[in-house]
Amino acid sequence: MDDHMKMKPTVSMGLSPTSSGTGNQQMRRRTSANPLAPCRQPSFREGIEHAAAETYLLTRLTFTLLRCLGIGYRWMTKLAALACYAMFLLPGFLQVAYYYFFSSQVRRSIVYGDQPRNRLDLYLPTHIDEPKPVVVFVTGGAWIIGYKAWGSLLGRQLAERDIIVACVDYRNFPQGTVSDMVTDVSQGISFICDYIADYGGDPKRIYLMGQSAGAHISSCALLEQAIKESRGGENISWSVSQIKTYFGLSGGYNLFNLVDRFHNRGLDRSIFLSIMEGEESLEKFSPEIRIKDPSIRDAISLLPPIILFHGTSDYSIPSDASKDFAVALRRSGASAELILYDGKTHTDLFLQDPLRGGKDELFDHIIAVIHANDEEALAKDAMAPPRERLVPELLLTMAHLVSPF
Repeated sequence: MDDHMKMKPTVSMGLSPTSSGTGNQQMRRRTSANPLAPCRQPSFREGIEHAAAETYLLTRLTFTLLRCLGIGYRWMTKLAALACYAMFLLPGFLQVAYYYFFSSQVRRSIVYGDQPRNRLDLYLPTHIDEPKPVVVFVTGGAWIIGYKAWGSLLGRQLAERDIIVACVDYRNFPQGTVSDMVTDVSQGISFICDYIADYGGDPKRIYLMGQSAGAHISSCALLEQAIKESRGGENISWSVSQIKTYFGLSGGYNLFNLVDRFHNRGLDRSIFLSIMEGEESLEKFSPEIRIKDPSIRDAISLLPPIILFHGTSDYSIPSDASKDFAVALRRSGASAELILYDGKTHTDLFLQDPLRGGKDELFDHIIAVIHANDEEALAKDAMAPPRERLVPELLLTMAHLVSPF
């Protein structure tokens, strides 16, 4: 990947790039005398305008996905299942959307680079009286429909536990291919490392997390950065040492094992290979394979602790993907932990379980890792009320049954 120039933060209420200036001249660092002051509550008009812009983008992403999937029985079946799935979860989606558009704790569309989709959202705790830990989250979306707002539910719930969440957007296919996605995510991580202190974050407590395709992209970015550092002589914009822990949720780390699987599930082989820049690039963007290369052994030693989460009933990316990656990491000398959830699907851990409220094993595990050395935070966690249920159990059960994932 090319070295990245340091970008300075700009808050944008829209999704289009700045219309004047080029490169770094488009970015201007915030000049507020108190960068930690609460953001003003967006007006109703601003919220509606932003919602309209987001809806336009999501509609465009949907049609892009449909073009990639093509027309056929398999596609129509999955589309119908997806529509039913979304309808069952709609009560929760509407509540999260209201929070996303109208909460003063959400800073939307902060510019971190000069490419389209180089935006990120920040979810801030209500009170920032001291530097808070930070989770940089990279959402999934089959490398085609990934979008930063998919992390709204995670951002809301972690912010309630005094953790800042940065959801990084990135170019999707066909706007970009996998190397563009890795570059964007790496640049977003660099931005957070450089500027999160301005928003009340602790630059010494940054955690990286990816889900599904986002787990693949973020793991590639992490490994690529470690390789750069181990070789020396290259200018780097952030350091792997700044990442306390990497969380991989329902990810795929060996592309050779995913080509046929995605083809059988509706993502044509030729499209998948186009996203991944051809068969010749599959090894380069397969962290499970790449870490076995003896020539990058020094890079492996730089990696932070890695925790992989996966549901055993995940039909989109089987849990074997995380199992095999964990084994490969350990054999290469990295610190890796694997946590499997019996009977959970690709979306149960990320959507249905959080929408259910109450106790959530994945959420509790992530919180425990982040707050491990903070006795005061652990005490607050122990006293925290049960998380709010957003969707009735019957609808969650129906969503589980019809889920196309």
